[in-house]
Amino acid sequence: MASYSSDQQVVHATGDGLLVPRNQRARLTGIQASASSASSTIIFKSGGSSGTVVATFLFGTEGIDFYVPGSGILFDDGIYLDASTDVLGVTITFT
Repeated sequence: MASYSSDQQVVHATGDGLLVPRNQRARLTGIQASASSASSTIIFKSGGSSGTVVATFLFGTEGIDFYVPGSGILFDDGIYLDASTDVLGVTITFT
């Protein structure tokens, strides 16, 4: 019988805020989001609300379900979510 171990963690948010605390290094490995309009935006920053933009995703009412290949997207100082007001929810996986 095989055994599998993962250090993946999951967090969900319905608005702007820290998804991973500052001063914590993290790799974003997956994103799911839903929205109520055809032009939604989620922005992920390192270093809090006024930090450095690391990744931006645009999507419509179809939502987004995205697995980040390789080792994921590196954030050196936590992961902050800045979502447009029409975003209903965002779930990320990270290590």
